[in-house]
Amino acid sequence: MNRGVVLALSAYIFWGLHPIYWKQLKDVPSPEIVSHRIFWSLVFFVMVISFRKGWKQLFCKIRESNKKWILFTPAFLIGSNWAMYIWAVNAGYVIETSLGYFICPLISVFLGVLFLHEKLRKIQWLAIIIAGMGVLVMTLMYGQFPWISLYLALTWGLYGLLRKTSTLKPAEGLLLETLIMVIPAMAYFILLLHSNSGSFFVNTKTTFLLMGTGLISGVPLIVFIAGARQINLSLIGILQYVYPTLIFACGYFLYHELLNEGKVIGFVFIWTAIFLYSV
Repeated sequence: MNRGVVLALSAYIFWGLHPIYWKQLKDVPSPEIVSHRIFWSLVFFVMVISFRKGWKQLFCKIRESNKKWILFTPAFLIGSNWAMYIWAVNAGYVIETSLGYFICPLISVFLGVLFLHEKLRKIQWLAIIIAGMGVLVMTLMYGQFPWISLYLALTWGLYGLLRKTSTLKPAEGLLLETLIMVIPAMAYFILLLHSNSGSFFVNTKTTFLLMGTGLISGVPLIVFIAGARQINLSLIGILQYVYPTLIFACGYFLYHELLNEGKVIGFVFIWTAIFLYSV
């Protein structure tokens, strides 16, 4: 098997199994988990940039950027995406999160057409329309608008759009983003310290799991980037569906979340749209 495929697939499998990790922290409040993920991710990317001796280049890019808002806005998108995802997983909405990441590539396509003036073939437009119908069916039959799925898809899609137009490399961008997000995270830590209600030193397992949030965020990204550089973008597009498929499997088989008729029909629409667009 091609080395690039192995690396990219490994990253997607790792991301797809993330719910198992977050479930180990189900007794820790979601804001605290997110704050630790931000802080330890920052530590990880500081080490990466330092190892690569990339500080000078990073500061030059920030200073010379004509649209600094494009460099800073992604922090709020990725931060809210992380917060929603972790909360949803531990609140029992794993299947809804998987739907969000199934829809995400189609959202990205739509944003590309809307903002980057990319052109689609008729069958690709058909795929987007079918996906929209799937969301509508789920809303009508499930009796509830799939806001978790759409929020995850929209924030991740907009994040990807801004990062596409950014001059920063992935590790550089994530360092800057976590540096911005660490300000409210540290404020939250101070609040926990003042109220003596934090979970960090409650027991050894929880402490190490919280510290590990930086590694599980950073390592698969580095592995994915290494793999993505070696294979075609179209192949990456197909492989990325391994990620939400595994999340879906975790929700249904491991955590026995309900899959009612509305969800099933909605997923059929979404998967049909994905098949059409991939072809």
